[in-house]
Amino acid sequence: MNRLTPTLRVLAWCLHLLVAGLLLLVAARAVVDARADAAWVAAAAAATGAVYAAGPLVPGIGASRRAAALWLALLGVCWAALLVLSAEAVWLAFPLYLLQLHLLPRWGGLAAVAATAAAAVAGFAVHRGGLTPAVALGPALGAAVAVAVVWSYQALYRESEKRRRLIEELTTTRADLARAQHTAGVLAERERLAREIHDTLAQGFSSIQLLLRAAEKAVPDRPEAAAAHVRRARQAAADNLDEARRLVAALTPPDLEGRTLPDALERLCATVSERHPLSARFHLAGEPVPLATAHEVALLRTAQSALGNTVRHARAGTADVTLRFTGAPHPQAVLEVADDGDGFDTGPPPAPADGGGGFGLAAMRARMSELGGSFTVDASPGHGTTVTARLPLADPADRGAAPENRTAPEERP
Repeated sequence: MNRLTPTLRVLAWCLHLLVAGLLLLVAARAVVDARADAAWVAAAAAATGAVYAAGPLVPGIGASRRAAALWLALLGVCWAALLVLSAEAVWLAFPLYLLQLHLLPRWGGLAAVAATAAAAVAGFAVHRGGLTPAVALGPALGAAVAVAVVWSYQALYRESEKRRRLIEELTTTRADLARAQHTAGVLAERERLAREIHDTLAQGFSSIQLLLRAAEKAVPDRPEAAAAHVRRARQAAADNLDEARRLVAALTPPDLEGRTLPDALERLCATVSERHPLSARFHLAGEPVPLATAHEVALLRTAQSALGNTVRHARAGTADVTLRFTGAPHPQAVLEVADDGDGFDTGPPPAPADGGGGFGLAAMRARMSELGGSFTVDASPGHGTTVTARLPLADPADRGAAPENRTAPEERP
């Protein structure tokens, strides 16, 4: 027998009180009627009550069906003896039905109920002097009601247990899903920060390193040039510090504050041309349209990363940054960065060495992929490199008249 729930505990106490009340009623009727065998009836009622009371007190009866069957058999014998002495003992058949159906297997309990009902009908018929429909109807009807009640309750209990298990599984699944979403969010944020740092701080530090190296070479013979390189390095360091503060505060990149994307790209080309021996030129094609902040940030970061790669690796003389807006049927914002440098083999790249980079192209490709765009690289040794980033745009009717709020928290990179 399973551990009792609060509902079952209340029902068990009600059953105990019913049995005790019926036994007292049987004994009291014998005493009040001044029957000759009143003492025997009282003794049989007491014995039946004692056997019944042993059931809840013995742990093995609730844990083992075999022990429960033995206890029910002994209880049935005591009840049968009481039924031989008093016709009122037939009333105890109903609580016996409930016990048998609850403690025994389904069909075993049904057989026990049938046997108890037959004994009740037979005993009652003997006391009433013959078998009549009224004599048979009471115990039989009580047995039918007991079977219907207990089986209905058991069906409801099974359904309740099934729902409880489903709720526990759902709760566990939701907890697992929450943990998985949290982990995915942490990984996505880590990847985003890695891209931000690579496209901003890492590129800035690379510029500072190149400028200081040029200043170091110019110090003995050209102090004015060395000082110019140092000034540019200091400006790059100041820009990097500003970028770091913005990154920590999760604000819009400073290049986009108060500027359009074309303005920011033009300024980026001017800064690169001023700091490095590279002529970076900006071109705008098509009619500019307002973009979501996330789109503008992705395109600006892609241009920064591509120009950073050109400065560090390509040994190029010129680089052209082109922002093109295309119309129907497939409106797009297309960023193209082309240089005349050494180029490279576009086959699978080797694993990056410690601190050796290798993250830039993957970060640019990931940025475009997250926004539903595409990223391609066209390069070959000795023929320069062209990187192209494409982002789809909504139709003008879908974009609406007003551009997106550039400072909306949910759109900040």
